[in-house]
Amino acid sequence: MRNQLVAIELSAVNRHTPIVKTLLLPDEAATRGFARALALAQGLANAFVALHGDLGTGKTTLVRHLLEGLGVTGRIKSPTYAVVESYELPAFNIWHFDFYRFNDPQEWEEAGFRDIFASSGLKLAEWPEKAATLLPPADIDLHLTTHNTSESARMATLTANTPLGAGLLEALA
Repeated sequence: MRNQLVAIELSAVNRHTPIVKTLLLPDEAATRGFARALALAQGLANAFVALHGDLGTGKTTLVRHLLEGLGVTGRIKSPTYAVVESYELPAFNIWHFDFYRFNDPQEWEEAGFRDIFASSGLKLAEWPEKAATLLPPADIDLHLTTHNTSESARMATLTANTPLGAGLLEALA
């Protein structure tokens, strides 16, 4: 009986009430500004950010601006064909995933990505739903949708699922 109580107490510590923030990004300059602000948030270096949205909503563009804001230089490629692109910064590593081409969530496991997700560093994943429940919970789920005000406008809805994610959203306030 005592072990059951400990398990319940530990699971209560790990739970976090989701916090949601919605932003209108009227153009690419606003997207760049948002990404640069996120790049400055303390704790981002060990976060997992899952990026959701239809084709063409700007997931990769947002990641490019974020990586530039973090100090990545040179060509920033989309990982659509390679599935993952990695970047080494002096303070931490970054992995940018694109699971769009996965036909089966098991491909995530077979690719050996569990080890990357278990390590420290920033993980950014486009199309996380293609890896289904094999991915760990994201610190932030970031949903991008087009907005009817203009062709370049986007709505960004961020959901913090962990205490780290909540801290990142607070840093954006």
